[in-house]
Amino acid sequence: MKSTLLVFLGIIAMSVPSQSKVTKQPYGKAADGTPVELYTLQDGTITVRIMTYGGIIVSLEVPDRSGKTADVVLGFDSLDGYVKTGNKPYMGAIIGRYANRIAGGTFTLDGKTYHVPKNDGDNALHGGTAGFNKKVWTGKEIKDGVELTYVSKNGEEGFPGTLTTTVRYTLSGNELRIEYSATTDADTVLNLTNHSYFNLKGQGNGNILDHQLKINATRYTPVNANLIPLGELAPVAGTPFDFVKSTVIGLRIDADNGQLKLAHGYDQNWVIDGGGKKVELAAEAYDPTTGRVLEVLTDQPGIQFYTGNFLDGSVTGKGGKVYNRRDAFCLETQHYPDSPNHPEFPTTELKPVERFHSVTIYRFSAR
Repeated sequence: MKSTLLVFLGIIAMSVPSQSKVTKQPYGKAADGTPVELYTLQDGTITVRIMTYGGIIVSLEVPDRSGKTADVVLGFDSLDGYVKTGNKPYMGAIIGRYANRIAGGTFTLDGKTYHVPKNDGDNALHGGTAGFNKKVWTGKEIKDGVELTYVSKNGEEGFPGTLTTTVRYTLSGNELRIEYSATTDADTVLNLTNHSYFNLKGQGNGNILDHQLKINATRYTPVNANLIPLGELAPVAGTPFDFVKSTVIGLRIDADNGQLKLAHGYDQNWVIDGGGKKVELAAEAYDPTTGRVLEVLTDQPGIQFYTGNFLDGSVTGKGGKVYNRRDAFCLETQHYPDSPNHPEFPTTELKPVERFHSVTIYRFSAR
């Protein structure tokens, strides 16, 4: 009877999900004097640190196949590193109002033309010169994580409508879940993502060209010289953009291909086969050196795969590590670039009667 009871209690214990330990501490002040907080989420062997400045994932420590943990995202040792550089590489940040590029910094909505500051040649990139990555969000501890809120006023960076955005980071077991929500008081456009730079060897531990990547997408959106989509959804088959089967990232990155030359590597949007109808596996990255695996699940229709082509050694990150070209990759779950100027793409318009909601999950393991 006693052994039966112990087995029964063991089954109950295994079925009860673990709960993250959440702590908060001051993390300095932004340039305007606004206090910034750092939230630490810990569950088992995984620890995530997120600050209210930019909603940035400051660090993400996960174990390798031998159980040794390492920080797998690029960043800085302190708030000053992000503030003084303007975090131009957007490391770890929440991106909005509009992630990725808007051609000419211009779009038309309800018959009216709007202008977003150009900060990427002739494009508006990642929300303009002062996007969500440079704002101090209001943080609140929740079960297993932190809830961040930011209110973007009508006209901020040229976008219409007052937009209230909430992002929840929660850690449960081996999954970091990012849940985005937003409402507006006037018609607007919206594209949110997280811009973490990953290196599964550990940040600053060399390039990611030997990582293996699989993307569940049979099409992508080719771009012009300004990295703006041409409008077509082109097949990846027979091109260096075919990651339907797990492929070494560096295998074809320098191939004689016009699209690769325009972006100096990979920096395109892949059209997820599921079409963003439900949360599903979009991509999987694997580092054979450490055995670490990152799975990215999302309900967004696209994922931007970027290989750190513009990291140039001018940025010194955590632990004095210098970040060079292709020392990290990004897998940004989002809508397609320049969607406001492409009515054939899935819409990014948000109306006052609607509530935007989206989920992305980073799932870690080792093999």
